[in-house]
Amino acid sequence: MRTKWTCGNFPWVTKFRSSIAVAEQTKLTSEKQNEDRHIAVVDDDNDILDLVRAFFQPKGFRVTCFSDAETALAMLQSKGADNKWDVLITDLQLPNMSGFDFIEQTKRVRPDLPIILITVSKSVEVALDAIKKGAYDFLVKPLHFPQLLVSVERAIHLNSLKENIGELREHIKGSDTITNSNIIGRSPNFINALEIAKKVARSTANVFIYGESGTGKEVIARFIHSESPRKNGPLVAINCSAIPENLLESELFGHAKGAFTGAHEKKAGLFEEAEGGTLFLDEIGDLSLQLQAKLLRVLQEKKIQRVGENQLRSIDARVISATHKNLPQEIAAGTFREDLYYRLNVIPIHLPPLRERAEDILPLAESFLKKFSMINGSPARTFSKEAIKFMLDYPWRGNVRELENAVERAVVMATESEVKYANFLMANPELLTAESAVTSAPIYQADDFFIKYTGSLLKLQDVIQKYVEYAVSKNAGAKDKTARELGIDRKTLYKRMRLADAAPF
Repeated sequence: MRTKWTCGNFPWVTKFRSSIAVAEQTKLTSEKQNEDRHIAVVDDDNDILDLVRAFFQPKGFRVTCFSDAETALAMLQSKGADNKWDVLITDLQLPNMSGFDFIEQTKRVRPDLPIILITVSKSVEVALDAIKKGAYDFLVKPLHFPQLLVSVERAIHLNSLKENIGELREHIKGSDTITNSNIIGRSPNFINALEIAKKVARSTANVFIYGESGTGKEVIARFIHSESPRKNGPLVAINCSAIPENLLESELFGHAKGAFTGAHEKKAGLFEEAEGGTLFLDEIGDLSLQLQAKLLRVLQEKKIQRVGENQLRSIDARVISATHKNLPQEIAAGTFREDLYYRLNVIPIHLPPLRERAEDILPLAESFLKKFSMINGSPARTFSKEAIKFMLDYPWRGNVRELENAVERAVVMATESEVKYANFLMANPELLTAESAVTSAPIYQADDFFIKYTGSLLKLQDVIQKYVEYAVSKNAGAKDKTARELGIDRKTLYKRMRLADAAPF
């Protein structure tokens, strides 16, 4: 039996087709990214201006041309959108001003603007002078346009990195020193908790913060420390549930050399490390009764005793404790000491769950969006209406921590400036839980698309499949556009479409 050969039988054909598909996708992505890029060109040769414009405009760049430096400087110094250039390309020989002088004056107005100098001279001295004056790159005529494109794209990318690094440094700086201005919250119940924290910060009283996991208890503890007279001292934090019981005592109070197997050197405990500052005991409700008794004695006497020592050491550390447990219930159950509870609970601060402070969801999400866009180099800048509706409707059982993780993953999945609901769904399939799905209203609605639940729940994969089909139909079968909007590659989209043909709903 003869084998019927077609072009598809050859591996190189498949590779060639794949390379074409990749090239097409790369071209589309590149043009999309260049839509907001603005290039200014200064040259007294109109042919050069026309060639540069003809080369860059089809690639999605906006090009503004000038035949003299004076007009370009006037435009740069004016107010408006027309002077928001990303790159300046200028000739060295200009009618009334040299390219070097033009670079110097431009840098006084826009120090961050990358400048590419073009000239007929191949002299190394000219190139060095251009770089010293502030030029980003130096190209020789006749222009090699692919080389010019590489130079422009690298200049834009480098400038974008500098901006992101600057913003990230500001964000990190703000995170290191917590003040009222950069704790995000506008809901009345959260503002009330913050006001209590600020009032007690200057006292020496023990503070007890309680609330569900992920509500920001450590953030409030750091805020209290930063507003207190102890702010120049250390803030030492420990999660009592994260360390085995047999090691926790040593961590808190320290140990002598040889106190137990593995204690090769003496070690100061966290109470000593927090001297003159604040000790934050997170998840205090998980302490064993034995350690609770020792902690109570330390709080009463202001002295600690290292494991394996008889010597008492005075300590000066303010204690802030926190837990997600209901300690009155733990006291009733006999798992937490009542006397320790009252010793810790001098100033109680309750942090409400995120579902009870809906006003804070969007400000928090926008802050996380900005943070993770900078860290991951994502084009994401805003949320779509559907994404906003989803965030406001979702219960966020994991509170601020869950919201932060969801936004981070959605930002990573986003391929456009707008984070869509699909980015949340594709990156976080667990967000579509039964708890959020069983509601009187549809779980999600976008234009005329919605999923209704009547009695039994749909399987998660069926929900995703149905949404993909809807997106394809809404875009009239435009697969490239649909894949970009969903934040998936075309292969995944094709696979979903094949599944729909094989087993339709």
